[in-house]
Amino acid sequence: MLKKIIPHAITSANLLCGCIAITLIASDNLIMASFFVLLGAFFDFFDGMAARLLKVTSPLGAQLDSLADVITFGLVPAYMTFSWLNAILVSPLNYLAFLIAVFSALRLAKFNIDTRQSNSFIGLPTPANALFWISLPLIQWQVESTFAYISLEGFLHAVENPFLLYGLIIVLSFLLIAELPLIALKFKNWTWQSNQYRWILVLSSVILIGLFMFAAIPFILLLYISLSIIQTSTNKADEIQS
Repeated sequence: MLKKIIPHAITSANLLCGCIAITLIASDNLIMASFFVLLGAFFDFFDGMAARLLKVTSPLGAQLDSLADVITFGLVPAYMTFSWLNAILVSPLNYLAFLIAVFSALRLAKFNIDTRQSNSFIGLPTPANALFWISLPLIQWQVESTFAYISLEGFLHAVENPFLLYGLIIVLSFLLIAELPLIALKFKNWTWQSNQYRWILVLSSVILIGLFMFAAIPFILLLYISLSIIQTSTNKADEIQS
């Protein structure tokens, strides 16, 4: 009985992180809200792993996971982006931010009924999208703090451009439901041959985070999408040749 509860408890912790993040955004504390989303992502990564290790995967767990994700990785980044935009420019266009929540819900509903997504994703995963949006206040905090050892002033000006952000909201929302195969970090073994794109992503991410800290997140997202496209193209070329 306890074995069945553990994965659900981890998923519920993810949901709790999202709920706390909402209250923090309402209090204009975007930095702490971002950290709670990061903590939620940690729980989200390990709930499925715990279920597989304990051999207690269930339809209930899958539904609970999606319900938690739509809050932590859908509503929270949407609300945070709306607050971020309002601090830059008060405009009705800022409500575009809630497309993040709408398309995250569509993506999660699609995931639940799509049997193709066992070894890879079809469309941008909601945690990856959420990490991009919650990186905005973290980048600002990094620039303004004493531990920003690389100058990121120009980069900060870019992510404070509301019209650039409006465009990114639309593009990333589309990618959430796009028929685009993307890498899933599911290692069936640790060999380079079977996981070369996964290893490139992981190792590059570690290097980028070491160099740019939170400012690395947008670059990692771009790398993730680029590597996924390359992997898909390579696999199709191999299929044609065979």
